[in-house]
Amino acid sequence: MAAAPRDRDDLPYAPYLKPVGGPLSREGDYDTALFEEAEFTEPEAGGARFTECAFSSVTFTGGRLRRARFNDVWLHTVRWVGTDLAQTGWLDAEVVASMLAGLEVFDAELRRVAFHNCKLDSVNLRGSVLREVSFTDCVLRDVDFAGATLTSVSFPGSTLDGVRFDRARLSRVDLRGAAALGITDGFDALRGATVSSAQLLELAPMLAATLGITVRDSG
Repeated sequence: MAAAPRDRDDLPYAPYLKPVGGPLSREGDYDTALFEEAEFTEPEAGGARFTECAFSSVTFTGGRLRRARFNDVWLHTVRWVGTDLAQTGWLDAEVVASMLAGLEVFDAELRRVAFHNCKLDSVNLRGSVLREVSFTDCVLRDVDFAGATLTSVSFPGSTLDGVRFDRARLSRVDLRGAAALGITDGFDALRGATVSSAQLLELAPMLAATLGITVRDSG
């Protein structure tokens, strides 16, 4: 069973959080910073580093945070729309009740990242590396994992709709708990994934087509 998301007060660094205002800075270094009820429109914060930071009710619209680093961060009710997060690094991050739409997150690295009750819509994760990542009770719509490497990734209670896995490399990926498996392509990449028997029946026609198997009843 996936661990429940933490409240901000449960974070080990919660007593040290300091409210931060103003625009984000390119190559900025943010340590134990609290971003709350903030709006960042077209931020230019490429290469910024966020360590033991908390984001609560924050909106990011557009902008670039390419190559930014998020280490031991907590994000709650955060709204990301059209932001460039390519080549970012995420370590020990928790994303709760947030919405990510139209994001470029290709060639990123995510390790020990937990998404809870989030909506990911048109998120480009092409070529990214995901290790020990969980999507719990999330909606993933038109999420692109093409060419990505997924290791020890799970989707308990999540709905996959129009998700792509072409040329992805999967290892110890657990799809059994997913509420729906709406996969549009990359069925051959599912080797290395675990599915339930019911899910296998659902996927059978697409797997047969991918393998060139003709299914025809006698007569």
